[in-house]
Amino acid sequence: MTDTSIGRRTLLIATGATAATLAVGATVQETPTAADQIPAAAAAVCTLTKEMTEGPYYLDRQLVRADIHENKTGIPLKLTLTVVDDDTCAPLGNALVEIWHCDALGEYSGFVGGNGHDEPDNGTFLRGGVLAGSDGIAKITTVYPGWYVGRCIHIHVKVHTGVTLTADGSFEGGQELHTGQLFFDETITKKVALVPVYAANTVRRTTLAQDGIYDEGGAASGLLTLTALGSSTTAGYAGTLTLGVETG
Repeated sequence: MTDTSIGRRTLLIATGATAATLAVGATVQETPTAADQIPAAAAAVCTLTKEMTEGPYYLDRQLVRADIHENKTGIPLKLTLTVVDDDTCAPLGNALVEIWHCDALGEYSGFVGGNGHDEPDNGTFLRGGVLAGSDGIAKITTVYPGWYVGRCIHIHVKVHTGVTLTADGSFEGGQELHTGQLFFDETITKKVALVPVYAANTVRRTTLAQDGIYDEGGAASGLLTLTALGSSTTAGYAGTLTLGVETG
């Protein structure tokens, strides 16, 4: 099933090649400009990027937990997502960052069978979220996703504020500020696809370039920065991204 993008937009902090280079001039200014008065965090370069659809596989009231992989096998993935206010670039503390994605065979919990594979379905695997710290950082442990018909490998993400944690380990209420998707570098995905648990996926894989949602916008469109956790593909990856969201 193919997701379609929607028109609402949000912001991501530009990093790497997308960040502006600050040059130091030869002439010293005697009077500080207005830009000189802006704190470094607020002066960061922000790049406008579109929000993306939540897709057909979202389930409400998922668990608040830092590790969502449960018993799913796959290559370890340790996500560090930093949430900031799009106007000031200041960290958005206590925001709840929620993610969900398919397993190595392309199946979502609560919808198993949709990608043609038969496996147990408890309705919770590879779903959940965590509250960001005062620094806006949310860390979630999962596994590298697989793929399903018509879509490249991706993770869905939502950012909420003002939620109430419930006795059953979930959350309720609050305001949803952002719905988007996280994407993976094709060079790394090619290696992952060769690992047996992923190679067992019988569905033809859609590449990043072939995907109808990702628009080649790099980090501005949710492309994670991936860092190897070891010398082999199976050791896993750390994925990072900074999300700027509308708060007003």
